[in-house]
Amino acid sequence: MLPAMAFVVLSGLQLVAINAFGQAPGQGQRPALPPIPIAGDTTHTLSKHFTQSTDVKKAPDAGGFIQRWLVLEPVKKNISRNSILTDSYLRAAFSTDNFSQDYNVIPKNGQAVKVGDQELKWYALDSKAFNFNLYHFSYATNKARAGVLFWLVTVINCAEEIKNVRIAAGANSAGAFWLNGKEALIIPGDKDMIVDNVTSQLLTLKKGRNIIRTAVINGPGMCEFCVRFLDEKGLPVKNFSISYE
Repeated sequence: MLPAMAFVVLSGLQLVAINAFGQAPGQGQRPALPPIPIAGDTTHTLSKHFTQSTDVKKAPDAGGFIQRWLVLEPVKKNISRNSILTDSYLRAAFSTDNFSQDYNVIPKNGQAVKVGDQELKWYALDSKAFNFNLYHFSYATNKARAGVLFWLVTVINCAEEIKNVRIAAGANSAGAFWLNGKEALIIPGDKDMIVDNVTSQLLTLKKGRNIIRTAVINGPGMCEFCVRFLDEKGLPVKNFSISYE
């Protein structure tokens, strides 16, 4: 009886210890868990995901991704589902809801423009991540986050001509890219943002200034994109600088 009673007592003490410290026998004490954050960010600040662009030209990141953009506040669109974002829908939307039909125009930081009956403002921003999250931008500026069309512009500065490169991009949900006024890439349909999901034909970055215009459009859900240039071997092109003017 005595050995059996001792076993019961020891087992009880062990269970108390396990419950008290939240760990299995023989393991070290579990480190304290981090505090649970408050559900939802209510600050609406750009600085969480972006920094204000400066006059100093910026290099692409280590992976060649372009992080500096002039971004226009979203054009509100009546898009209930992303499956309608076909080639023909996108081209019609880009034609009618456009801030300028001159695809080489470079807006000014802080400039206000009208798209239809909507007055919208331009921001020059550097993304803190390799991608540019437009949902976060909309939230930070207290603008619509669903049923939206975004316009973006950036300037690629090349010391020498760079031949045989491709624009490689991903967008959620759909988008398009123009280089020096000509359409280079279109991404229709309801897609997740995947790095290098779609690539253009071979292109040339001319010596001096090259202008990239981007449009990203989305119904419900996340809205973001990423873009870089790849050479003929599929390696990131990084020998250029980026500015917003």
